[in-house]
Amino acid sequence: MRNTFMILVLSFLFVSCKQEIKPDDITKLNGYWEIEKVVFDKGEEKDYKMNETFDFFQIKNNKGVRTKVMPQFDGTFLTTDTFENVSVRFAGEQVFLDYKTKYAKWSEEIISLSDDKLVVKNPQKIEYHYKKAGPVNLLDDGEKTK
Repeated sequence: MRNTFMILVLSFLFVSCKQEIKPDDITKLNGYWEIEKVVFDKGEEKDYKMNETFDFFQIKNNKGVRTKVMPQFDGTFLTTDTFENVSVRFAGEQVFLDYKTKYAKWSEEIISLSDDKLVVKNPQKIEYHYKKAGPVNLLDDGEKTK
């Protein structure tokens, strides 16, 4: 009986700690995101120290695109021809990003979303951790601009 009670308490804590994502939060997706790490389903992690490409989200009224962009030293971004149409889907307490190209369809669950952090999980239970990114703008003397 005591073990059952302990399991119930721990389950309640786990469920109550999950971030609730509201429709107003979706605007936080807009902008440039740089992947920080990937957490695989068995717990192993792969850290990304530097990325050649960022993901750029542009979403309005729960529909938009995700485009791969490459930051340049002058603070601009080169846009690749790679993009996915994205729609946001609310299913109970879960929120999904549904992607579609002419070749494939897939979904990722938004685990957490803030102004500067994004975590999504795919059906293979792999989590992608992103941080909000901006232009990499370096002056001629190598100092970072403000």
